[in-house]
Amino acid sequence: MVKHKEKRTIKVVVVDDDPLILETISLYLKGDRFKLITVSDSATAFDLILENRPDLVLVDLIMPGVDGLKLCKQIKTHEDLADTKFIMISAKIYEFDEKRSYEFGADGYLIKPFQPQQLINRIDAVLEDKITMTFWGVRGTLPVPGEKSLKYGGNTSCVSLEFPKKQFFIFDAGSGIKNLGNSLIERNLRRLRAKIFISHPHWDHINAIPFFAPLYTQGSDIEVLGANQGDVTMRELISAQMDGVYFPITLSEFAARVYFRDLEEETIEVDGIEVKTKLLSHPGKCLGYRVNYQGRSICYITDNEFFPRDNTSHNAHYEKKLIEFCEGADALIPDCTYTDEEYKAHVGWGHSSVSKVAEFAHTANVKALYLFHHDPDQDDNDIDNKLSEAESVLNGLSSSTIVIAPKEGDHFKL
Repeated sequence: MVKHKEKRTIKVVVVDDDPLILETISLYLKGDRFKLITVSDSATAFDLILENRPDLVLVDLIMPGVDGLKLCKQIKTHEDLADTKFIMISAKIYEFDEKRSYEFGADGYLIKPFQPQQLINRIDAVLEDKITMTFWGVRGTLPVPGEKSLKYGGNTSCVSLEFPKKQFFIFDAGSGIKNLGNSLIERNLRRLRAKIFISHPHWDHINAIPFFAPLYTQGSDIEVLGANQGDVTMRELISAQMDGVYFPITLSEFAARVYFRDLEEETIEVDGIEVKTKLLSHPGKCLGYRVNYQGRSICYITDNEFFPRDNTSHNAHYEKKLIEFCEGADALIPDCTYTDEEYKAHVGWGHSSVSKVAEFAHTANVKALYLFHHDPDQDDNDIDNKLSEAESVLNGLSSSTIVIAPKEGDHFKL
């Protein structure tokens, strides 16, 4: 039985010249949740869509007369249908056709044949238009497996963002990226198109790249983006740790298309999504990222050190600029390596105390603060205590910012 996520009635128009497909989709979407209209003649489909103003249209890519691309363009350029979502359905498995559909304005692409739950999941993803944010590793410096890290997990930095149009962003490639890769293989996501944003090349942020399974899958397309280190490019940084002296597999063993891009402090568009970068207070060249999507924003700010105001290294100008960078973010994922007491012995190490981070999140009007990059010597109880410490600071400020200590494997919808 297909599990439905919403109770409201969704008006759907299905356009396909194959009566078997129309019958199958009608069976899959049977019930009170959907009001279904089916059309076999694509030449008459647009007028019917305009008359009925559906929430969603499902259209076959290849049809005589008016094909799916033409119909998509008609719908997406008509002002009265601006809010109508569009999913292309096709037996064509080729990357070109899927990419072309998105270029014409499609909100989703589904390959025939598909199972009932696949169709429901795709419809939900397109209509909700939400980002799925998943934490695959929340530790810093070193992985810490064992009984003391069972609650929050022991893997190092890795966070993924999955968007409705299948854009896939990964932030850092600590040991958590291996579990991410395994999950993608289990989901049978072939031809993965992903962007891996590296904050900086310290080992806990890059050393599990060789264990990311999609890199060895033919047809995948993976770009690695991040800051160079002066005259050392991002490609050179990644390939150096896979030199035969240190690791038995080199870049030449990858079956996927893998390429690299050096970033500075700038604003770029990646797969149609705005990404801003910010140089951070950390040894070497380290970048923070802000992703802006459909009125929502996620800031990934690790590793970073906030110096106390009474410290000579405190930089008010830098802190002001970072506040502006994170202003109003829906999610802030910052470096909060130390408790306040621990930080006193680690000033100048490039990491922050949890209270200072909580204060920063409040000042930047962040909606939700996700505690991240925990010290390897901290066990689950220590992280619980850091969460309590952050909550106390925010309560003392009468802040509207909520604070969460994500566990490895936690998913959040934004």
